[in-house]
Amino acid sequence: MCNDEHAPHAHRAEHEVRRRGLLVTGAAAALTLGSVSFANATPHGNGNGNSGGSGSGSGEQTRVVRGTLPPGAPDFVYLPVEIPRGVREIHVSYAYERPAMPPGTVGNALDIGVFDERGTELGGEGFRGWSGGARTEFFIRADEATPGYIPGPIRAGVWHIALGPYTVAPQGLPYTVTVTIRHGAPGTAPKPVYPPERAKGRGRAWYRGDCHIHSWHSDGRRTPAEIARLARAAGLDFINSSEHNTHSAHAHWADQAGDDLLILTGEEVTTRNGHVVALGTDPGTFVDWRYRARDNRFGRYAREIRRAGGLVVPAHPHATCIGCSWKFGFGEADAVEVWNGAYTPDDEMSLLAWDSALVAAAHSGRRWIPAMGSSDAHRDPDPIGTPQTVVLADDLTREAILAGIRAGRSYVAESRAVALAFSAAGGRGRHAGIGERLRVDADDPVTVRLEVTGAPDCTARIVTDQGVLHSATLPASGTGTVEWRTTAQYAAYVRAEVRRAPVVPGLPGPLVAFTNPVFLGA
Repeated sequence: MCNDEHAPHAHRAEHEVRRRGLLVTGAAAALTLGSVSFANATPHGNGNGNSGGSGSGSGEQTRVVRGTLPPGAPDFVYLPVEIPRGVREIHVSYAYERPAMPPGTVGNALDIGVFDERGTELGGEGFRGWSGGARTEFFIRADEATPGYIPGPIRAGVWHIALGPYTVAPQGLPYTVTVTIRHGAPGTAPKPVYPPERAKGRGRAWYRGDCHIHSWHSDGRRTPAEIARLARAAGLDFINSSEHNTHSAHAHWADQAGDDLLILTGEEVTTRNGHVVALGTDPGTFVDWRYRARDNRFGRYAREIRRAGGLVVPAHPHATCIGCSWKFGFGEADAVEVWNGAYTPDDEMSLLAWDSALVAAAHSGRRWIPAMGSSDAHRDPDPIGTPQTVVLADDLTREAILAGIRAGRSYVAESRAVALAFSAAGGRGRHAGIGERLRVDADDPVTVRLEVTGAPDCTARIVTDQGVLHSATLPASGTGTVEWRTTAQYAAYVRAEVRRAPVVPGLPGPLVAFTNPVFLGA
């Protein structure tokens, strides 16, 4: 299965791969290939070691490995590379065949990353970077690395290039991996500087944020500086760094933060059974992704996210892309991303599923899960802050923002132009806002009030555990107030939606904004 085109002992390497077969290495089932060695080659001449390759007077050595992954290949294929002493840089490039496939048949897609001499153990310390399918090459030095990868010492030992066959065509996935090492004095590893956990803020107030954004540190195309500029233009108070399966961006946000913009650090943990945003974790935190729902390992990493001070937020749970829909359940979720980017039918499915979960929680007394919305912006023309989560927090700090999200004191809006105020009031001056409970007797009268700005000609709806029980058309100015009266006996909770006119007759129109619930009753 592994064929090193330059190796004089290639046949022996092929036999080794077949003999080892499927291994469980602490991660999901994985295949480990025969080793690539630089041990018998010299940086000042042509190498003839058992992995073959070339060297030059410039102090470079190169090995080329070719192979074919079959349909049904394991999620991760590790290529061990024996790195000698005195290496200052590792450079890896790869390519694979992408034949045109008929509709309904998957083609080839191959991800790539790397682990250093500390190994590939699940949740271990060996992770040095991941670019998925976004890049065809990367390098790592002590002082610098390709975005998505972690700079640091190039220590001698067995490193592992991680190949991730995302999809494999029926005829297989032929690939080529080229590994080059460059000898010389190592540079100095920089000490990472992270963004501060506090911005100036306005005290207890509503703060707007986008918690799911990608830069060129994963499969985005924007730099951190470009994202920060767009976030400020969108009227955001905070954002969260959420690259696919890497924390490399964390050390590149400090100079973009300021009194007016809080930058949280996190990761989009991108498994083959769904994606989850690790929101607001300690800077430098890496969360492993190499497992499926059947492996029963997600709980461990959800707890790891919380130990790192973050929130567990399943992303786009009903997305239709391969591997994107959420299959781990919601028992570990601190919030759920109901609205992801431009509003689509899978967002409507997520909203309906979330509302059904609210009904079950309200009637059983179990914990309820707050909803969020984020842009998942990757590149132009993806708008930052569409949608955005608006959080009532005690201040513009990491701790306060995460506390507000966890408590459900938030609503989701299409843009900075849209603002909501939603509350319920009962007898004796009792009052509750979004994410709170109005403690009243079952038959006490309750007045629900929604104030909207920035939503011209839209429809405001009051939704309860019994469905949509009241709606009203907002004026052309986009500013209006809707009131409705109920009791806790009639409605276990109330929440608000603002929608545009239906695009398809008989179906609800696209969302402009929605709130988390106000619960009613003792």
